[in-house]
Amino acid sequence: MEQNHSYGPASKRAPDRLTQFPLYRWWRRIVVGSVDHGTVIEKIVGESGWTPRYLFMTVMSAGIAVLGLLLSSPAVVIGAMLISPLMSPILGLGFSLALFDFAEMRRAVVAIAAGSLCAVLFTAFIVAVSPLQAPTPEIIARTRPNLFDLAVALFAALAGTFAIIRGRGETVVGVAIATALMPPLAVVGYGIATGNLAVLAGALALFVTNFVTIALSATVMARFYGFGHSLSSQQSWTQTILLVLVFVAMAIPLGLSLKQIAIEAVTTTQVRSYLSDRFGPRARVTQLDLDFDTEPLSVRAVVITPRGRMQLTPALQADLQKRLGRMVRLQLDQVLLEAGADAIDAQRAEMRQAGDGGNSESARIAEMSRMIALAAGTAPDGVTVDRDHHRATVPAVPLPGATLATYRALERRLQTQIGGWTVAIVPPSDDFPIIRFDSDRDQLDEVARESVLTSAWAAERWNIRALSVPGLPEVKREKVSLAERRALAIAKILRERGIEPTPRRPSGPAFRLAVSAAGIVR
Repeated sequence: MEQNHSYGPASKRAPDRLTQFPLYRWWRRIVVGSVDHGTVIEKIVGESGWTPRYLFMTVMSAGIAVLGLLLSSPAVVIGAMLISPLMSPILGLGFSLALFDFAEMRRAVVAIAAGSLCAVLFTAFIVAVSPLQAPTPEIIARTRPNLFDLAVALFAALAGTFAIIRGRGETVVGVAIATALMPPLAVVGYGIATGNLAVLAGALALFVTNFVTIALSATVMARFYGFGHSLSSQQSWTQTILLVLVFVAMAIPLGLSLKQIAIEAVTTTQVRSYLSDRFGPRARVTQLDLDFDTEPLSVRAVVITPRGRMQLTPALQADLQKRLGRMVRLQLDQVLLEAGADAIDAQRAEMRQAGDGGNSESARIAEMSRMIALAAGTAPDGVTVDRDHHRATVPAVPLPGATLATYRALERRLQTQIGGWTVAIVPPSDDFPIIRFDSDRDQLDEVARESVLTSAWAAERWNIRALSVPGLPEVKREKVSLAERRALAIAKILRERGIEPTPRRPSGPAFRLAVSAAGIVR
């Protein structure tokens, strides 16, 4: 940032028509005149650029932040903020906007971009190698930006800029600014590593919102303290219009997001109040979950109530739909208390419900695991359950006389019995089925097609990405033999299933696929 900027009191440069106003003279004398503009500019320039130390501290801060998010530990996340250096280049960008200093602006943007990119890549690497990848409340909290997030960034930026200009407590205030920036960056890395586009988009929107808000708030505070006071009226009006437009453009969608969050909170309160009123003062709503992403609205509740106050779920659902003015699917578990039960009995029932089966989701998962384990011939603890993606995987024990088609049919049957979950049975190692064609045909009949699909299914379960097909031509030719046409028909089905076919010399009229060395994923 060049030192020839006119940033001091410089009352001589002040327009004569403004000096006649007492408020303006007070502002120039008390507010602007009390600031050592040269020292502040020197400090901003010295700390806003890219350096190896800045990059190292940013990456370390990001690493600590993502671990705190994975552990759902606010204390660890706050610890990451204590060493984050992101405040300096963003404030440098804000001051460069106030002074119309494009060289310093480029310097600050490069530092911000380099630090952000390295932070995202490092956090993505940590999440990729971490055994803990389930979204925690700390992660989810950074995926729905709203107007309150903009306000947090605004207040942090104003406090940070004030501390820099007045030279008081900038280190502590820097933590507040980093809190608005580093956790969203870490969640962006989490979204990339897990392939969760919804989390990635939400966290990126939050980071951009906070970043722009902090930079522009710093610009406003810098102008208030007289930085860039000598700019022309055209430049000042350009700054003002752009600031207003950007803040309005961000505030509208964030306000709509906050409105949606408020609607969801009000709806949850309405449902809880409705259930409490219907079951009476002696009942207790111990669990209430609403899924606003489904249509109709999904409501799951657990109510502990005296037996005499038991309600019919269809009647409650119909009445609740009238109350909310929208379609509702109600799933209600009622824990019934015998006549004469008091508050202590209700508390005991709640503890039993929470401890040994009241959590219907856990009970269903345990029952599902037992069913899958029984079908696969293994113990229930051999079933790997991914709650987040509703997927259950189990390695099957070799069964006498069972083929790959047997295990595939078993998986299909389990998939039908267990709705809403993906069941994956990993079959024991075996030969792929033989694929037979009619004597003069090059197209697969239903039996041959099922053999190819079974081979592709087994390869997918074994984490194999390529299979060799006997007779498959290595290059495209206009004239191909009958065996090559048959191999091409097999290869087409494999590609549709995500398996890459590779050529192999045929050994007879029948086809049997084999594992390609290039397709083994280790």
